[in-house]
Amino acid sequence: MHNYDNAQELTKALSPDIPVLLNRPHAARRAARYFVEQFPGRSLYAVKANPSPELLKLLYNEGVTHFDVASLEEVRLVRAILPEAELCFMHPIKSEASIREAYYDHGVRVFSLDSIDELEKIERATDNAEDLTLCVRLKVASEFSQISLASKFGIDVDDSTALLMRARQTADALGICFHVGSQAMTPLAYVHALERVRMAIVEASVTVDIVDVGGGFPSIYPDMEPPSLNHYFSAISRTFEDLPISYSAELWCEPGRALAAEYNSLIVKVEQRRGNELYINDGAYGTLFDAAHIGWRFPVKLIGGTSPDAASTEYSFYGPTCDDMDHMAGPFILPDDVKTGDYIEIGMLGAYGSAMRTKFNGYGSIDDYDVIDEPMASVYVGENLDRTNRENVVSFPGA
Repeated sequence: MHNYDNAQELTKALSPDIPVLLNRPHAARRAARYFVEQFPGRSLYAVKANPSPELLKLLYNEGVTHFDVASLEEVRLVRAILPEAELCFMHPIKSEASIREAYYDHGVRVFSLDSIDELEKIERATDNAEDLTLCVRLKVASEFSQISLASKFGIDVDDSTALLMRARQTADALGICFHVGSQAMTPLAYVHALERVRMAIVEASVTVDIVDVGGGFPSIYPDMEPPSLNHYFSAISRTFEDLPISYSAELWCEPGRALAAEYNSLIVKVEQRRGNELYINDGAYGTLFDAAHIGWRFPVKLIGGTSPDAASTEYSFYGPTCDDMDHMAGPFILPDDVKTGDYIEIGMLGAYGSAMRTKFNGYGSIDDYDVIDEPMASVYVGENLDRTNRENVVSFPGA
């Protein structure tokens, strides 16, 4: 595969008629090294964010050797690619068949759960194995995150005592895990959640070997510039150290977006312009699922366009399918003079971009190439490594 310096060089050489995914391996390596070196515990990559085999191998080679898998297909995928990786089945509700195959065929020993029913499934499927690590998922708030994950999974702290006590009897190692939601905009999200962990441990009076703070670590998008990741890590570390847990207890996290977001951007072609609406060749049923269905704004730029000082316009996008829902409201800020045949680069699509792409309406074909330029935004370079515009970084957003 021929590699290019950047999107402009690629479009000039190829004039692509289908969308092109740009891979930035150097950006993913940088993110992996940051978590491995700076997070005060173990990092598990959340495979659902981007299951690209190339990305999985890259992360493993940089020291992210544990993977948060949420389905049997993800178990099979990672095991086939990385036979020595540690797999953690962190979906709290699984079929017995999935648990059994994961345990006996793929060596999975770590399972998440949030009910007695799930615990009994795990016990039956593993024939009451004595080498299990069981992580009880608590329900915590998602009030500080852009996408809530507070309603579907997790047991309330007030209801968790019996489950923790029972899981402690079954587990070789007992963990507590949670998820504060995607794109948490303040470290306070983790502080509050860890206080819920404290309450659960005290009420159950159990020895806890693992505390898993889940995902939610943010990346940079238009109108979303969170504090630097080191502030999150410091707040988590301080709160973790004060918990009533085993002296040898481990701290885990499950980053997906933070490890994958900067890995990909997307080149799309403008098939037609109607006023401030641009009809492009990718959309809601493709790589831009989040832009359509949850109104996520991604950074954009016109490839080979006018000068940075040129007048700009707020655009919305329509994707290539025949469905009216194939619409991305934006607004996406681009120069006034965008026209049919132009190319646009859409950045920060490494997380939940290619993972959500479908073949609906016959679309979904895509090319991909490696490039060596920097992503449109990065939490791992320059001032973003220690960005703080507030005296107390453990604060409410906007405070």
